[in-house]
Amino acid sequence: MYAHTPNTLGQWHELNQHLRTVAESAACFAQDFAGAEVAYLAGLWHDLGKFDPRFQSYLRAQAEGRRHPHVRHAYLGALLAFSALSGHRWEEVVLPIAGHHAGLPSRATLEQQMVYLLGQQDEQARVRQLAQIAREQNLLPDRPLRWPNCSSDTRRELFVRMVFSAVVDADYLDTEAHFQPALRDLRRQWPSLQDLWERLRQDQERLMAASTSSMLNSIRREVYEACLTAAELPPGVFRLTVPTGGGKTRSALAFALRHALAHGLRRVVVAIPYTSIIDQTAEVYRQALDEEAVLEHHSQVEPAADEDENQDPNVVRFRLASENWDAPVVVTTTVQLFESLLSNRPSRARRLHNLAKSIIVLDEVQTLPPEILRPTVDVLRALVEDYAASVVLSTATQPALAESPYLGEWAGVEVREIVPDPGRYFQTLRRVEYERRDSPLSWRDLARELASQHQAMVVLNTRRDALALIDELDELGVGDDSFHLSTLLCGAHRRAVLTEVRRRLGAGQRVLLISTQVVEAGVDLDFPLVYRAVGPLDRIVQAAGRCNREGRLEAGRVVIFEPAEGGVPGGPYKAGMEVARVLLFRHPADALNDPAIYREYFARLFADLDLDKHKVQEERAALNYPEVAKRYRLIADDTVPVAVPYGDAEARLAAWLREPTRYTWQRLQPYLVSIFRRDVARLQRSGLLQAETERLFRWLGSYHPRLGLQEVLADPSDLIV
Repeated sequence: MYAHTPNTLGQWHELNQHLRTVAESAACFAQDFAGAEVAYLAGLWHDLGKFDPRFQSYLRAQAEGRRHPHVRHAYLGALLAFSALSGHRWEEVVLPIAGHHAGLPSRATLEQQMVYLLGQQDEQARVRQLAQIAREQNLLPDRPLRWPNCSSDTRRELFVRMVFSAVVDADYLDTEAHFQPALRDLRRQWPSLQDLWERLRQDQERLMAASTSSMLNSIRREVYEACLTAAELPPGVFRLTVPTGGGKTRSALAFALRHALAHGLRRVVVAIPYTSIIDQTAEVYRQALDEEAVLEHHSQVEPAADEDENQDPNVVRFRLASENWDAPVVVTTTVQLFESLLSNRPSRARRLHNLAKSIIVLDEVQTLPPEILRPTVDVLRALVEDYAASVVLSTATQPALAESPYLGEWAGVEVREIVPDPGRYFQTLRRVEYERRDSPLSWRDLARELASQHQAMVVLNTRRDALALIDELDELGVGDDSFHLSTLLCGAHRRAVLTEVRRRLGAGQRVLLISTQVVEAGVDLDFPLVYRAVGPLDRIVQAAGRCNREGRLEAGRVVIFEPAEGGVPGGPYKAGMEVARVLLFRHPADALNDPAIYREYFARLFADLDLDKHKVQEERAALNYPEVAKRYRLIADDTVPVAVPYGDAEARLAAWLREPTRYTWQRLQPYLVSIFRRDVARLQRSGLLQAETERLFRWLGSYHPRLGLQEVLADPSDLIV
């Protein structure tokens, strides 16, 4: 009996051995969260349905290139487990088995299906036959089941996800070892966390020795030392509040590595909201640590639902291109982290077990969407309390999580400050003066102001606004010195723009940068003058962080203005803008230099919004995994990746289509732009978009060397996978 068709060496994959290997690996993955016994049984029985003679005929037909009706197999193992465990707790075993290809189902729906099938005589006969095969093959569990003591329904929901993750990852890895044995042999031996810490420590000492004795560098040194001291504290939830320019990126990594070493944690996961700075952060880490020590992971291709149980080797190889975060340092997006935590899809969920005994750094934590904040913080708290993880909330503008009466899921959580009394640094590092314009500015008037400036940056609320301002600058004849930055540009293009902008800034040449919010958090730019359209208060402050960043001027200028013709994104962004307008009216512009205003801002914002708008927590408690995945979205509308004609994107796309591996996908990622799924059909009808797979598209329209995509203007979000 076989699990998979022959590999390129002509070797079939023995089913009994596959089941045992997956069971042992799943148990190993789950031992860090007291789920080893449950994961072992789910792994042992996950492919029992492949003993069905119908499935074996299907495999032989696939191997011989013959057509054969598709045969489902996952339900049979689930049916045997349900039959054996009914009357007891069955969900922790049956749900992962049933969903290991098609995705975690709803508990209620699965129970109805199981009860119905067990009422059918032919299915009863198959279950009896399967139970006999399990006995003959010695596939009955040889260890007692120990059920976790979950403190709430949502904690139980997360435990099922973790077991599911362990089983799926074990299944994917053993399948990969069969079909692509070279990949198994090529899996990198990652450097240890101890080695990485030593590299970072030496690199940091070199930087500090070479730095001047300025006030800014003195503060960076203090922040770094505070991180090392706090790293010895027991695992839990930490807050890293550092003003822009205070060296937060490197100090956060230092805290994470030292904390992991002090408490036996396994990896560091850094989640960043903006794709525009993921490459930058990953590059900083690679330079300090090692080129091969950092896994950068964002845009992802998921298998289509009708491909999930397909045994065609090419389809299987596509599925194996997904990631499991098996690296000591992972840099990913906030979207990937949280939508993976609450996704029911196997290729996303497979990495979750690697969050147990990890330290998770949430960079720019204030960007977490308020309308799904309750399920978000509930999952974070569970990771800390049940899965031995630590969480770092890192930003210059801390959201008032602990202070909010509207976040019951966070009540009682002790959040420890890594840097004592961080408020003092905000005054010391005060590098800008805020100026609030009373009258709205038209694009033409703003363009005229910019035309008289030597170096300035403008941050606007939408991509359409940015392009409208660039049109005005072009009409005034200053287009050659103006640059554009938004998610209309692929990552490689954005990096090229940032390189040229930095070069001009450093050389004292003229440069005008017109950007959307993608430039605000963490992007290393230093302009003497920044214009920011009125938006959420934390976004205004983030934009100010690109002004006089290195403190070379006595004070930079940040001009806050109302666009006379500007667009406004909806949802929480608009709500944040309205709260900001109230506070800017009540307080002088100078109050933005005081961190106290952000506590007031977030308290008002959280009071005005439903922090579980889509009732995700209710569906989690009901173990309704498909509905949770549907309702929990950091991006309001689903997006798809599109390969654009920039640089050598064509060759990289061809390489991935020819050989869809982790390596070829990572090489393609910088040449992808995200567009709304709802726009796909329209763009295909217009001849602008071509489907390469169900989840990856090729752009056939124009790609402007300065502005990127031209026919897509709707703003998906600044949180982009």
